[in-house]
Amino acid sequence: MTPLVIYNLRNIRTRRLTSLLTGLGMAFVVFVFSSVMMMAEGLERALVDTGSYDNVIVIRRAAQAEVQSTIPRNEASIVETLPWIEKDIDGRNLSERELVVLISLLKKDGSPSNVVIRGTGEKSLSIRRQVRLKEGRMPRPGSTEIAAGTSIKKGFQGLEPGSRLRFALREWTVVGIFDAGNTAFSSEIWADIDSLMQAFRRPVYSSLVFKLRDPEDFSFVKRAIETDPRLSLEAKREIDFYKEQSEVMARFLRILGSSFSIVFSLGAIIGAMITMYAQVSNRIQEIGTLRVLGFQKRDILMSFLLESVMLSLAGGIAGLIFSSFLQFYTVSTLNWQTFSELAFRFRLTPGIVLKSLVFSIIMGIAGGILPALRASRLNIVNALRTG
Repeated sequence: MTPLVIYNLRNIRTRRLTSLLTGLGMAFVVFVFSSVMMMAEGLERALVDTGSYDNVIVIRRAAQAEVQSTIPRNEASIVETLPWIEKDIDGRNLSERELVVLISLLKKDGSPSNVVIRGTGEKSLSIRRQVRLKEGRMPRPGSTEIAAGTSIKKGFQGLEPGSRLRFALREWTVVGIFDAGNTAFSSEIWADIDSLMQAFRRPVYSSLVFKLRDPEDFSFVKRAIETDPRLSLEAKREIDFYKEQSEVMARFLRILGSSFSIVFSLGAIIGAMITMYAQVSNRIQEIGTLRVLGFQKRDILMSFLLESVMLSLAGGIAGLIFSSFLQFYTVSTLNWQTFSELAFRFRLTPGIVLKSLVFSIIMGIAGGILPALRASRLNIVNALRTG
């Protein structure tokens, strides 16, 4: 097959324009396919990375998100007596009661969007170690101060340190900016929980988060909370809680991306088929000569099929290269669980690269199989006469 591979490469080089157009069609389809997969992966990773394996989040039973959850004060106090909760150096629980509410703010382009305001306490940073203070300081207890995540600061108006926001009939001063990396916390605003509960007139909490002394004790904690007749709560590992929130959105994006890719791929396959049929028509004498030289029908079939796959694979690699640049951009979408803004980055993984290349090879085979069969079935004498 080596002489035929060289023959294929020379033909691709000789017919540069048609080869380029076919490859660009494949590249576009692979770009769409890989981009949507990268979006779904980035969204899922942003939410999964938000949680920690050794953290437990407690919410109301059957609640799908913190904004839907309510935890009375007495039930929160019962949970905080569990012996499996980690202690700080002063012997206090590494746990925090939190409140999650939504407000509407103006984005940089002037359009309104919902933003998560999280009521936190002094141990919130100790529990969420992926969160780092970047500028200023965190809100003081009992104050109308807020700290904004880096993604929210970039995408919304009026969140520079020293700026003031008005919501819940109060003015709140931005005193700090925190960075939580590529996680959902970077798309939140944090305030003192007591001040936030007073401002929104909320007598109950949304969630209770605590760090486990031993991550393997989770099963005991879950059983203790969910079997206690005094409680109407359920416990989840924080990493699993956020993973569940990402599954619906990521699955929808993958299905949507696959549907679009299939539609676009039909056009690319037809284009590749037309190109390969034209290649067969222009090379009938060459095919006859190859048969005279001793090449079998299966060799001719594999040669033209290989040429189609080479074109599609080159297009697929080009599409992946183009889509890889999307990793440097941060985009935002609506979190369907909280109906708030969520910023994340596209994420290219080895799995997406493999799927994209396999997808391009399948398109090449689908577009080249019929022209390759036609070429392999040409009569030697008729092929030479055509020349």
